Amino acid sequence: MTRKLYILNGSNLNMLGAREPHLYGSTTLKDIEQNCLTLADALKFDCVFRQTNSESALIDWIQEAFLQDAALIINPAGFSFGRIPVLDAVKLIRRPVVELHITNIHQRSEEYRHSTISVAATAVICGAGAHGYLLAIRAIDDLWGKQS
Repeated sequence: MTRKLYILNGSNLNMLGAREPHLYGSTTLKDIEQNCLTLADALKFDCVFRQTNSESALIDWIQEAFLQDAALIINPAGFSFGRIPVLDAVKLIRRPVVELHITNIHQRSEEYRHSTISVAATAVICGAGAHGYLLAIRAIDDLWGKQS
């Protein structure tokens, strides 16, 4: 059985490396993708890595992950805050879900502190920078099969 993993990224993450480097660092999303695909392959995951600025595309991809019985790592970015349709889609996922944020959202201003997605996540990683993606893959690997 092939283990499937979707790593989905929300709005403005395509601008990593250029966008607010004092918060998000200088690593690009392409760099993160390459590192993720390498680790996922080593851990025997069939991995899909995507980014969108469209909430509807993100929902479609989450539904695709559900249909593929995949685990999910999601950095919803701006779609974290008050986006019920994204939350409803994430609730479909039967495998582990790791919500990921590059920054520590709990140290940021009030509008960035409360992700609606967290209630559907198996685990949340925030504040570990780009390395958080690799931590999330390892968490998915550990959690795979432990959920009932």
